[in-house]
Amino acid sequence: MRGTLTFTRPADVIADDERPGLLRARLAEEGNPGDPHLCELRDLSVDGAPEPRLRSAGFQTVDLAENHALQTVLAEVRAADEITESSNEAIRASLNGTEMSLGGGEVLRVDFVVDDGLFHRRSGPNGLDVNPGGIDGFNGHGGAQFVHGDQDVFGTPLRQLLEGAAPDMFRHVTPDGRNDEASTCLLNLWIPLHAPVQPLALMDRTTLDAPRHQLRYGLPVDGFLDRDDDAGVNDIWNFLYDPDQRWHVWPDMTSDRGYIFDTLGTGHGAAVLAGEDALEAHYLALGRLCQAHDRGDADAWRALAAEPPTLRPPADATPTILAAADAMAALMEEAAETEPAGPAAGLWCQRARAAMDAVIRRSVELRLVATLVNAD
Repeated sequence: MRGTLTFTRPADVIADDERPGLLRARLAEEGNPGDPHLCELRDLSVDGAPEPRLRSAGFQTVDLAENHALQTVLAEVRAADEITESSNEAIRASLNGTEMSLGGGEVLRVDFVVDDGLFHRRSGPNGLDVNPGGIDGFNGHGGAQFVHGDQDVFGTPLRQLLEGAAPDMFRHVTPDGRNDEASTCLLNLWIPLHAPVQPLALMDRTTLDAPRHQLRYGLPVDGFLDRDDDAGVNDIWNFLYDPDQRWHVWPDMTSDRGYIFDTLGTGHGAAVLAGEDALEAHYLALGRLCQAHDRGDADAWRALAAEPPTLRPPADATPTILAAADAMAALMEEAAETEPAGPAAGLWCQRARAAMDAVIRRSVELRLVATLVNAD
Protein backbone atom coordinates (compact mmCIF):
# COMPACT_ATOMS: atom_id res chain seq x y z
CA MET A 1 0.00 0.00 0.00
CA ARG A 2 0.98 3.66 -0.13
CA GLY A 3 0.89 6.36 2.49
CA THR A 4 2.23 9.84 3.06
CA LEU A 5 5.05 10.41 5.54
CA THR A 6 6.46 13.83 6.40
CA PHE A 7 10.22 14.32 6.59
CA THR A 8 12.51 17.26 7.33
CA ARG A 9 12.88 19.71 4.47
CA PRO A 10 16.34 19.74 2.86
CA ALA A 11 16.33 23.54 3.32
CA ASP A 12 16.20 23.02 7.11
CA VAL A 13 19.44 20.98 7.26
CA ILE A 14 22.65 22.51 8.58
CA ALA A 15 26.09 21.23 9.57
CA ASP A 16 26.42 20.09 13.19
CA ASP A 17 29.07 22.18 14.93
CA GLU A 18 28.97 20.06 18.11
CA ARG A 19 29.67 16.76 16.34
CA PRO A 20 31.59 17.46 13.13
CA GLY A 21 30.64 15.20 10.27
CA LEU A 22 26.99 14.94 11.33
CA LEU A 23 24.04 16.93 10.06
CA ARG A 24 21.45 18.78 12.10
CA ALA A 25 17.86 19.94 11.53
CA ARG A 26 16.93 23.50 12.47
CA LEU A 27 14.27 23.94 15.13
CA ALA A 28 10.97 23.70 13.27
CA GLU A 29 8.85 26.83 13.40
CA GLU A 30 5.12 26.61 13.99
CA GLY A 31 3.35 25.93 10.71
CA ASN A 32 6.35 24.25 9.09
CA PRO A 33 4.74 21.74 6.69
CA GLY A 34 7.85 19.58 6.48
CA ASP A 35 8.57 17.55 3.37
CA PRO A 36 5.70 15.10 2.68
CA HIS A 37 6.29 12.11 0.40
CA LEU A 38 4.03 9.34 -0.82
CA CYS A 39 5.88 6.20 0.24
CA GLU A 40 5.46 2.51 -0.46
CA LEU A 41 4.41 0.85 2.81
CA ARG A 42 5.00 -2.87 3.18
CA ASP A 43 1.93 -4.44 4.79
CA LEU A 44 3.05 -6.69 7.64
CA SER A 45 -0.47 -8.11 8.06
CA VAL A 46 -0.33 -9.98 4.73
CA ASP A 47 0.21 -13.72 5.11
CA GLY A 48 3.79 -14.60 4.30
CA ALA A 49 5.07 -11.02 4.58
CA PRO A 50 8.76 -10.97 5.63
CA GLU A 51 9.01 -10.17 9.32
CA PRO A 52 11.62 -7.51 10.18
CA ARG A 53 13.69 -8.26 13.29
CA LEU A 54 14.68 -5.96 16.11
CA ARG A 55 18.37 -6.85 15.92
CA SER A 56 18.75 -5.97 12.23
CA ALA A 57 15.83 -3.73 11.19
CA GLY A 58 15.55 -1.91 14.53
CA PHE A 59 11.95 -3.02 15.14
CA GLN A 60 9.55 -5.93 15.00
CA THR A 61 6.04 -6.91 16.00
CA VAL A 62 5.45 -8.78 19.27
CA ASP A 63 2.53 -10.92 20.42
CA LEU A 64 0.86 -9.45 23.53
CA ALA A 65 -2.30 -11.57 23.55
CA GLU A 66 -1.20 -13.85 26.39
CA ASN A 67 -0.40 -10.96 28.73
CA HIS A 68 -3.91 -10.96 30.23
CA ALA A 69 -3.14 -8.35 32.86
CA LEU A 70 -1.97 -5.96 30.14
CA GLN A 71 -5.00 -6.67 27.95
CA THR A 72 -7.35 -6.02 30.88
CA VAL A 73 -5.90 -2.59 31.65
CA LEU A 74 -5.74 -1.66 27.95
CA ALA A 75 -9.46 -2.41 27.68
CA GLU A 76 -10.02 -0.11 30.65
CA VAL A 77 -7.98 2.65 29.03
CA ARG A 78 -9.95 2.25 25.80
CA ALA A 79 -13.28 2.47 27.63
CA ALA A 80 -12.23 5.49 29.71
CA ASP A 81 -10.39 7.10 26.78
CA GLU A 82 -7.55 8.08 29.10
CA ILE A 83 -4.67 6.78 31.17
CA THR A 84 -5.25 7.41 34.87
CA GLU A 85 -2.72 7.08 37.69
CA SER A 86 -4.10 3.64 38.51
CA SER A 87 -4.03 2.40 34.90
CA ASN A 88 -0.51 3.80 34.51
CA GLU A 89 0.62 1.71 37.48
CA ALA A 90 -1.24 -1.33 36.18
CA ILE A 91 0.38 -1.09 32.72
CA ARG A 92 3.83 -0.92 34.28
CA ALA A 93 3.12 -3.83 36.64
CA SER A 94 1.82 -5.98 33.75
CA LEU A 95 5.09 -5.60 31.82
CA ASN A 96 7.88 -5.40 34.40
CA GLY A 97 9.81 -8.69 34.43
CA THR A 98 7.91 -10.26 31.53
CA GLU A 99 9.47 -11.90 28.48
CA MET A 100 8.62 -11.57 24.79
CA SER A 101 9.66 -14.05 22.13
CA LEU A 102 11.55 -12.49 19.23
CA GLY A 103 11.83 -15.69 17.24
CA GLY A 104 14.91 -17.74 16.43
CA GLY A 105 15.37 -18.65 20.09
CA GLU A 106 15.84 -15.02 21.10
CA VAL A 107 13.86 -13.58 24.01
CA LEU A 108 13.45 -10.01 25.21
CA ARG A 109 13.15 -9.63 28.98
CA VAL A 110 11.55 -6.40 30.18
CA ASP A 111 13.67 -5.17 33.08
CA PHE A 112 11.45 -2.17 33.82
CA VAL A 113 9.21 0.49 32.29
CA VAL A 114 10.98 3.86 32.58
CA ASP A 115 9.40 6.76 34.43
CA ASP A 116 8.57 9.03 31.48
CA GLY A 117 7.52 8.29 27.93
CA LEU A 118 4.18 6.60 28.71
CA PHE A 119 1.51 8.32 26.61
CA HIS A 120 -2.04 7.87 25.37
CA ARG A 121 -2.22 9.17 21.80
CA ARG A 122 -5.26 10.19 19.76
CA SER A 123 -5.12 11.17 16.10
CA GLY A 124 -7.93 11.89 13.69
CA PRO A 125 -7.97 11.04 9.99
CA ASN A 126 -5.44 12.91 7.86
CA GLY A 127 -3.64 14.03 11.06
CA LEU A 128 -6.68 15.95 12.33
CA ASP A 129 -6.20 17.25 15.88
CA VAL A 130 -8.80 15.53 18.07
CA ASN A 131 -7.26 16.67 21.37
CA PRO A 132 -8.95 20.07 21.88
CA GLY A 133 -7.91 20.14 25.53
CA GLY A 134 -4.25 19.78 24.64
CA ILE A 135 -1.70 17.61 26.43
CA ASP A 136 -2.65 16.62 29.98
CA GLY A 137 -0.16 14.35 31.71
CA PHE A 138 -0.30 10.92 30.06
CA ASN A 139 -3.07 12.00 27.70
CA GLY A 140 -3.79 14.34 24.84
CA HIS A 141 -0.81 13.48 22.63
CA GLY A 142 -1.44 13.46 18.89
CA GLY A 143 0.10 11.15 16.34
CA ALA A 144 3.71 11.74 15.35
CA GLN A 145 3.28 13.68 12.11
CA PHE A 146 7.02 14.04 11.41
CA VAL A 147 9.33 11.07 10.87
CA HIS A 148 11.76 10.96 13.80
CA GLY A 149 13.82 8.79 16.14
CA ASP A 150 13.19 9.24 19.84
CA GLN A 151 16.59 9.55 21.51
CA ASP A 152 20.25 10.24 20.81
CA VAL A 153 22.33 7.91 22.99
CA PHE A 154 25.05 10.59 23.21
CA GLY A 155 22.64 13.44 24.02
CA THR A 156 20.24 14.91 26.59
CA PRO A 157 18.80 13.51 28.82
CA LEU A 158 20.71 10.21 28.70
CA ARG A 159 24.05 11.98 29.02
CA GLN A 160 22.97 13.64 32.29
CA LEU A 161 21.00 10.70 33.72
CA LEU A 162 23.76 8.12 33.15
CA GLU A 163 26.76 10.46 33.43
CA GLY A 164 27.90 9.67 29.88
CA ALA A 165 27.66 5.89 30.25
CA ALA A 166 24.66 5.36 27.95
CA PRO A 167 26.68 4.51 24.78
CA ASP A 168 28.49 1.72 26.65
CA MET A 169 25.35 0.51 28.41
CA PHE A 170 22.85 0.26 25.53
CA ARG A 171 22.91 -1.43 22.15
CA HIS A 172 22.66 1.27 19.49
CA VAL A 173 23.33 2.19 15.88
CA THR A 174 23.90 5.89 15.19
CA PRO A 175 25.57 7.86 12.38
CA ASP A 176 28.73 8.26 14.45
CA GLY A 177 28.84 5.15 16.62
CA ARG A 178 27.40 1.73 17.43
CA ASN A 179 27.40 -0.85 20.19
CA ASP A 180 26.64 -4.40 19.07
CA GLU A 181 28.04 -6.06 22.20
CA ALA A 182 25.63 -4.88 24.89
CA SER A 183 22.56 -6.99 25.63
CA THR A 184 20.69 -4.11 27.31
CA CYS A 185 18.34 -2.13 25.07
CA LEU A 186 16.32 1.06 25.40
CA LEU A 187 13.10 0.37 23.48
CA ASN A 188 9.69 1.78 22.76
CA LEU A 189 6.58 -0.39 22.89
CA TRP A 190 3.70 0.96 20.77
CA ILE A 191 0.31 -0.68 21.27
CA PRO A 192 -2.75 0.27 19.22
CA LEU A 193 -6.10 0.40 20.98
CA HIS A 194 -7.93 1.20 17.74
CA ALA A 195 -6.10 2.06 14.53
CA PRO A 196 -8.39 2.56 11.52
CA VAL A 197 -6.23 5.50 10.34
CA GLN A 198 -2.75 6.94 10.95
CA PRO A 199 -0.95 3.60 11.43
CA LEU A 200 2.54 3.84 12.83
CA ALA A 201 5.08 3.30 10.04
CA LEU A 202 8.61 2.12 10.85
CA MET A 203 11.75 2.27 8.75
CA ASP A 204 14.01 -0.73 8.27
CA ARG A 205 17.27 0.83 9.40
CA THR A 206 19.30 -1.39 7.07
CA THR A 207 17.89 0.76 4.24
CA LEU A 208 18.93 4.07 5.85
CA ASP A 209 21.97 6.04 4.69
CA ALA A 210 22.50 7.46 8.18
CA PRO A 211 25.37 9.91 7.54
CA ARG A 212 23.35 11.61 4.78
CA HIS A 213 19.77 11.31 6.01
CA GLN A 214 19.75 11.04 9.82
CA LEU A 215 19.77 14.48 11.48
CA ARG A 216 20.33 15.58 15.05
CA TYR A 217 17.44 17.61 16.42
CA GLY A 218 16.75 19.43 19.71
CA LEU A 219 13.10 18.92 20.73
CA PRO A 220 11.80 21.21 23.51
CA VAL A 221 9.89 19.02 26.01
CA ASP A 222 9.05 21.46 28.81
CA GLY A 223 5.41 21.45 27.69
CA PHE A 224 4.82 17.73 28.27
CA LEU A 225 7.67 16.20 30.33
CA ASP A 226 8.76 17.03 33.85
CA ARG A 227 12.48 17.68 33.39
CA ASP A 228 15.21 19.69 35.10
CA ASP A 229 16.31 22.88 33.34
CA ASP A 230 19.43 21.25 31.88
CA ALA A 231 17.29 18.54 30.27
CA GLY A 232 14.52 20.71 28.86
CA VAL A 233 15.51 19.85 25.29
CA ASN A 234 15.49 16.23 24.10
CA ASP A 235 18.27 15.33 21.69
CA ILE A 236 16.47 13.20 19.11
CA TRP A 237 16.73 12.43 15.40
CA ASN A 238 14.93 13.74 12.33
CA PHE A 239 15.24 12.28 8.84
CA LEU A 240 15.47 13.29 5.21
CA TYR A 241 13.49 11.34 2.64
CA ASP A 242 15.22 8.91 0.32
CA PRO A 243 13.46 6.51 -2.08
CA ASP A 244 15.68 3.62 -0.97
CA GLN A 245 14.23 3.67 2.54
CA ARG A 246 11.91 0.73 3.26
CA TRP A 247 8.80 1.39 5.36
CA HIS A 248 6.43 -1.03 7.09
CA VAL A 249 2.92 -0.80 8.56
CA TRP A 250 0.33 -3.16 10.02
CA PRO A 251 -3.05 -1.53 9.27
CA ASP A 252 -5.90 -2.18 11.73
CA MET A 253 -3.54 -3.75 14.25
CA THR A 254 -5.27 -4.43 17.60
CA SER A 255 -3.97 -4.45 21.15
CA ASP A 256 -3.06 -8.15 21.11
CA ARG A 257 0.00 -7.14 19.08
CA GLY A 258 2.44 -4.24 19.28
CA TYR A 259 5.65 -2.85 17.85
CA ILE A 260 8.87 -3.01 19.81
CA PHE A 261 11.47 -0.64 18.35
CA ASP A 262 14.83 0.88 19.16
CA THR A 263 14.37 4.19 20.98
CA LEU A 264 17.91 5.18 20.01
CA GLY A 265 17.26 6.00 16.39
CA THR A 266 14.67 3.87 14.56
CA GLY A 267 12.77 6.18 12.21
CA HIS A 268 9.00 6.17 12.62
CA GLY A 269 5.94 8.34 12.12
CA ALA A 270 2.19 8.26 11.56
CA ALA A 271 1.33 7.43 7.94
CA VAL A 272 -1.57 9.13 6.18
CA LEU A 273 -3.33 6.41 4.18
CA ALA A 274 -5.33 6.78 0.97
CA GLY A 275 -8.82 8.04 1.76
CA GLU A 276 -8.05 9.70 5.08
CA ASP A 277 -8.74 13.11 3.53
CA ALA A 278 -12.29 11.95 2.72
CA LEU A 279 -12.79 10.71 6.27
CA GLU A 280 -11.54 14.04 7.62
CA ALA A 281 -14.04 15.97 5.45
CA HIS A 282 -16.93 13.81 6.65
CA TYR A 283 -15.75 13.91 10.26
CA LEU A 284 -15.81 17.72 10.21
CA ALA A 285 -19.17 17.85 8.41
CA LEU A 286 -20.82 15.51 10.92
CA GLY A 287 -19.32 17.51 13.78
CA ARG A 288 -20.70 20.78 12.43
CA LEU A 289 -24.17 19.27 12.16
CA CYS A 290 -24.00 18.04 15.75
CA GLN A 291 -22.94 21.50 16.89
CA ALA A 292 -25.86 23.08 15.01
CA HIS A 293 -28.24 20.67 16.74
CA ASP A 294 -26.73 21.37 20.17
CA ARG A 295 -27.30 25.10 19.82
CA GLY A 296 -30.77 24.64 18.30
CA ASP A 297 -29.86 26.23 14.96
CA ALA A 298 -32.26 24.58 12.51
CA ASP A 299 -31.29 26.86 9.61
CA ALA A 300 -27.63 25.96 9.96
CA TRP A 301 -28.55 22.25 10.11
CA ARG A 302 -30.47 22.44 6.86
CA ALA A 303 -27.73 24.44 5.11
CA LEU A 304 -25.01 22.01 6.21
CA ALA A 305 -27.04 18.92 5.32
CA ALA A 306 -27.71 20.34 1.85
CA GLU A 307 -23.99 20.45 1.03
CA PRO A 308 -22.42 17.13 2.04
CA PRO A 309 -18.73 16.47 1.30
CA THR A 310 -18.12 15.09 -2.17
CA LEU A 311 -14.66 13.66 -1.49
CA ARG A 312 -14.57 9.86 -1.58
CA PRO A 313 -11.76 7.39 -0.81
CA PRO A 314 -10.08 5.73 -3.81
CA ALA A 315 -10.91 2.12 -4.58
CA ASP A 316 -7.56 0.93 -3.20
CA ALA A 317 -8.18 2.38 0.28
CA THR A 318 -8.24 -0.12 3.14
CA PRO A 319 -11.57 -1.93 3.68
CA THR A 320 -11.88 -0.17 7.04
CA ILE A 321 -11.54 3.29 5.49
CA LEU A 322 -13.98 2.44 2.69
CA ALA A 323 -16.58 1.13 5.15
CA ALA A 324 -16.19 4.14 7.45
CA ALA A 325 -16.59 6.56 4.54
CA ASP A 326 -19.76 4.75 3.38
CA ALA A 327 -21.23 4.92 6.89
CA MET A 328 -20.48 8.63 7.27
CA ALA A 329 -21.82 9.45 3.79
CA ALA A 330 -25.04 7.60 4.61
CA LEU A 331 -25.41 9.67 7.78
CA MET A 332 -25.00 12.86 5.76
CA GLU A 333 -27.75 11.73 3.36
CA GLU A 334 -29.98 10.90 6.31
CA ALA A 335 -29.41 14.33 7.86
CA ALA A 336 -30.96 15.98 4.81
CA GLU A 337 -34.18 14.04 5.48
CA THR A 338 -34.21 14.61 9.26
CA GLU A 339 -36.23 17.33 10.98
CA PRO A 340 -33.58 19.27 12.98
CA ALA A 341 -36.02 20.22 15.76
CA GLY A 342 -37.44 16.73 16.25
CA PRO A 343 -36.30 13.83 18.47
CA ALA A 344 -34.83 11.98 15.48
CA ALA A 345 -32.11 14.62 15.19
CA GLY A 346 -30.86 13.88 18.69
CA LEU A 347 -30.64 10.17 17.93
CA TRP A 348 -28.90 11.00 14.65
CA CYS A 349 -26.26 13.00 16.55
CA GLN A 350 -25.55 10.03 18.82
CA ARG A 351 -24.91 7.83 15.80
CA ALA A 352 -22.89 10.55 14.07
CA ARG A 353 -20.62 10.99 17.08
CA ALA A 354 -20.12 7.22 17.24
CA ALA A 355 -19.13 7.22 13.56
CA MET A 356 -16.69 10.06 14.21
CA ASP A 357 -15.20 8.23 17.18
CA ALA A 358 -14.73 5.13 15.03
CA VAL A 359 -12.18 6.89 12.80
CA ILE A 360 -9.91 8.10 15.62
CA ARG A 361 -6.63 6.27 16.09
CA ARG A 362 -5.88 5.58 19.76
CA SER A 363 -2.65 4.04 20.98
CA VAL A 364 -0.50 3.61 24.07
CA GLU A 365 3.25 4.14 23.91
CA LEU A 366 5.82 3.47 26.62
CA ARG A 367 9.56 3.08 27.03
CA LEU A 368 11.36 0.01 28.32
CA VAL A 369 14.78 -1.00 29.50
CA ALA A 370 15.07 -4.60 28.34
CA THR A 371 17.65 -7.35 27.97
CA LEU A 372 18.23 -9.65 25.00
CA VAL A 373 18.41 -13.19 26.32
CA ASN A 374 19.83 -16.19 24.43
CA ALA A 375 21.26 -13.82 21.82
CA ASP A 376 23.65 -15.27 19.27
